[in-house]
Amino acid sequence: MFVYWLMFFIPVFALFYPIRMTTVASDWMWRATCALFVLIIGLRFEVGMDWNNYIEMYMATLDVAFSDAIVTTDPGYALLNWQSSMLGLGVYAVNFVCAAVVMTGLYYFCRRQPQPWLALAIAVPYMLIVAGMGYTRQSAAMGFELLALVALSDGRLRRFFILIALAGLFHKSAVLLLPLGILSSSHKKIWVILSMVGMSVLLGGALLFEYYDTLVTTYVDSNMESEGGPIRVAMNAVPALLFLLFSKRFAPDANERKLWIWMAVFSLVCVPFVGLASTAVDRVALYFMPIQLFVYSRIGCLFRHSTYKALAILTVVAGYGLVEWVLLNKATFVSFGWVPYQNIAFSW
Repeated sequence: MFVYWLMFFIPVFALFYPIRMTTVASDWMWRATCALFVLIIGLRFEVGMDWNNYIEMYMATLDVAFSDAIVTTDPGYALLNWQSSMLGLGVYAVNFVCAAVVMTGLYYFCRRQPQPWLALAIAVPYMLIVAGMGYTRQSAAMGFELLALVALSDGRLRRFFILIALAGLFHKSAVLLLPLGILSSSHKKIWVILSMVGMSVLLGGALLFEYYDTLVTTYVDSNMESEGGPIRVAMNAVPALLFLLFSKRFAPDANERKLWIWMAVFSLVCVPFVGLASTAVDRVALYFMPIQLFVYSRIGCLFRHSTYKALAILTVVAGYGLVEWVLLNKATFVSFGWVPYQNIAFSW
């Protein structure tokens, strides 16, 4: 468990580092931290409940033509598997690339926040340890999503749609985020909006239609239940409510505020449905986890006195430390798939 706690305490240490770092030192520490996390996530060995499933996906691309390999799973992930198999790099190269994608997304997203190290610490317990090491395809999709949210905050609607399309190539469920760009866009040109609507319909339909029956059967009809699903949905709902109550404090910019209002609304919509199909809703709710990073990294803006701001930040850190402790010590799936942590770099 040391590695998991190391991942949490590195950003916590940087957050409370007593000496103000220069811009150069801060950039260096960010890059070094992201590189370390990529190595921890990307070179893991037999970590994650779906480890064997991903091995099977990789094996399915061995010694087959590209046309056969690309249909074995989501196209982007299948392409990675096929390229890695052609080079003889194994599933580790695939995991490494996916880890690099999610950490790149976190790097750019977190560094846009007023407390970037706090945002990264918040991401560690679930976004990195559980999703990053357990849901490889979806974690890569989340990496592209984070980059897309940065683009949308800057008003770059086309870039948002391109990045969400890339996310959909790794996990088809990511196309559900396409309407977010339309709803939160402040673009006035009607032809742009209409083209984006058309792109959403065509791309979403193309990616989801063929696999609709499989998705419904796997996540809904089979009555799969996700352990802790309601808790994780609630973890999105709390900051969503906070944002809706204090939206102007959290996001003074009107365009950015519109984006996060919709993220908050979608986070709350998940609440009544989690009891009907906990696994399906839990997987969709993963895409709304950035609201935790966005809101809690701004928690200090709710208070004027510096003491209260510091206490609020400490409360968030303690809360996510508790989340990680419960995850590592009480979640049954962790004892089967995450403990002990193993890395191929340590087995040579």
